[in-house]
Parts: sequence; C-alpha cells; structure tokens
Amino acid sequence: MGMSTGASSGGGSRRGRRARKAPMAEINMTPMVDVMLVLLIIFMVAAPLMTVGVPLELPKTNAKALSADKQPITISVQKGGEIFLQETPVAPDAIVEQLKAIAEAGYEERIFLRADGSADYGTVMKVMSRISAAGFKNIGLVTTQETAGS
Repeated sequence: MGMSTGASSGGGSRRGRRARKAPMAEINMTPMVDVMLVLLIIFMVAAPLMTVGVPLELPKTNAKALSADKQPITISVQKGGEIFLQETPVAPDAIVEQLKAIAEAGYEERIFLRADGSADYGTVMKVMSRISAAGFKNIGLVTTQETAGS
C-alpha cells in the first residue's frame, strides 16, 4: 500500500505540470491593424497638404504629365502678378539670385513655372525670360489636364 501512494503523488505532480497551457504561438493582429489605420488616416490628411500652397487657376491642355524623380523647383505667378518661389513670395528681380543659390547646392532638375490662367502674359514671360537668361534652360510650364467636356 505504501508504494502505491508514493507513486501516485509523484505522478500527480507531473501531470499537473503537463496540464498547464502551452505558450500561445499566434500573433495578435488587432494592435497592428489599429496602428495601420491610424497611419492611413494621417497620410490621408497630410497628402493634400504636400502640394504647392499657392492657389492658381491653371490653364487646361491635352499634354501628358511629366515624370520627375526629385522634388522640382516651382515658381508661381498669381493673377495679380505676385511671384512665388516654392511658397515664398519673391520680387521679380530676386528670382535669379535665389535660383543661382539653389543651383550652387547641386540642383540640376527641371524648374516648373505655374501661372494663373488669367495672369498677365507679360509678367509670365518676364519671369520666364529672366530664368532662361540666367542659364536655366530646363523650364516646364505647368497646366492641368483638359477633360473631355471642357
């Protein structure tokens, strides 16, 4: 009788150890989905803010869009004749100096000229001729795609 009680108590403790649950090997996806949804919302809100902030009514054309690897330098001419380099207002005489300062840093990409559709043509041509006379030959005019109904 003594043997059976000793063996059952030792075996009982071993069964107790084996009866514990094994570590869970599954990945809980809920926190990852939550993080991804938050990132999606952040990018949806931030994406429209990444465009150039000078409001213009660009003319419409049938030309295809250009592909650019780097962020281009953008010069904008508003309806009233105000000129902007990226989003910073600039005097017509200071455009060339600022572009040369940017070019010294090694920038050799296309310069985009955005002009409001109702902007003075003379102002747009003055800006373009100053840029061209300074030695910048890679200038592109920015328009919006023309829709079939327009």
